[in-house]
Amino acid sequence: MRELLRTHGRTYAEEAGIRLKDTPQPLYRLLVLAHLLSARIRGSIALATARALHEAGLSDPHRMADADWQERVDALGRGGYRRYDERTATQLGDAARLLDDRWGGDLRRLREEADGDVSALRRLLQEFPGVGPTGADIFLREAQGVWPDVAPYLDRKALQGAGRLDLPEDPDRLVALAGETDPAVLAAALVRAAVDKEVARESLAGATR
Repeated sequence: MRELLRTHGRTYAEEAGIRLKDTPQPLYRLLVLAHLLSARIRGSIALATARALHEAGLSDPHRMADADWQERVDALGRGGYRRYDERTATQLGDAARLLDDRWGGDLRRLREEADGDVSALRRLLQEFPGVGPTGADIFLREAQGVWPDVAPYLDRKALQGAGRLDLPEDPDRLVALAGETDPAVLAAALVRAAVDKEVARESLAGATR
């Protein structure tokens, strides 16, 4: 655990340049990142595309909804997200309009609607076009750093990483082993071990030195 956190202890939001806070814009950027990461595309491309959308000024639902379809396609292309660019451009626009219309552009209101029920929160997130169960899990794994009532959120993918590292596949035991580590950081590190065998191999080798 110490070796994994030492070498891979950073959130995906941090890697995408998002300073996550419990405020509307960072939470919206995280939702977009979760959408991008949930597609069958390399994580590095999804992260680069999240940065490209931010650089294009598409960092809040109002701007995303107001941008024309081609503007969204172009920003996705600059990030390398070409395989799904046309469909994703449409989904991002539709999702931004839903967030604006139903929750006033503020994901904290969606959280309030769930009223502390994490399962309800996960279901509500899946109402956004392009955000399925995988995308909702990604969002909640990262958001638990600023939404403590969600923590510990260690989903099947994170527990798969724990298993690959011969760590207990039990959220409470993993949190105890991680000590004071932000649970979002813990979740991201475990997911990296799940999706990249080299991360697991290096962590196991480093722990035995």
